[in-house]
Amino acid sequence: MKTYQREFSDVDAPRAHPWTDTVANSGSRYHDFKARPELVRTAIEDFTPWGGREAVETFYRLLEWLNARDGVFESNDCEFTGPHDNPEPAIRKAQECSGRVMILYRNLLFNLSRVRVERIESAMHRHLAEIDPEFAWGAVGTTLMRTQYLALPVPKKEQMGYQLMLSFWAWGDTVEETMAHLDRVFVNLSRALRETAAELA
Repeated sequence: MKTYQREFSDVDAPRAHPWTDTVANSGSRYHDFKARPELVRTAIEDFTPWGGREAVETFYRLLEWLNARDGVFESNDCEFTGPHDNPEPAIRKAQECSGRVMILYRNLLFNLSRVRVERIESAMHRHLAEIDPEFAWGAVGTTLMRTQYLALPVPKKEQMGYQLMLSFWAWGDTVEETMAHLDRVFVNLSRALRETAAELA
């Protein structure tokens, strides 16, 4: 499967974990899916209009696994833009959908080390490259994002670390084909995350 890497910029504003609201949408809130797993299927407003689609169900199962008890990772944030006109002429499909999911180590102290978070990124690229290599209509991108870990009981200047943003795209000529390709992206992403977790546990 195709993957991309974007180096984070020093001008990118640091994110927070946990966070409160967003500049773009003050109604958005961080939810601790470890403590309240039932919210996975009700609190992610971007996915709600697409509920019932297999791709969305696959994504919900992915989040439930990420945040399950005794997991290696957890999620911080996610976003989804449903099928719309594809703005990229180099990709010969009429529709595109895209989004992201932010992941971090369950042990928050591990996220203070860039090297440790880079291990997740490197493993994800390696595993995704081995999965579904003939699939042309989906992709995953990675970006290390600076993050302040507010829950750590250390001075503020020592709370700065990283988390990994996994961006995803799928393309198709119809809404149905685009969502089917998105499901394939999520199946591949789920497998790569499980293999990465087993490797880094």
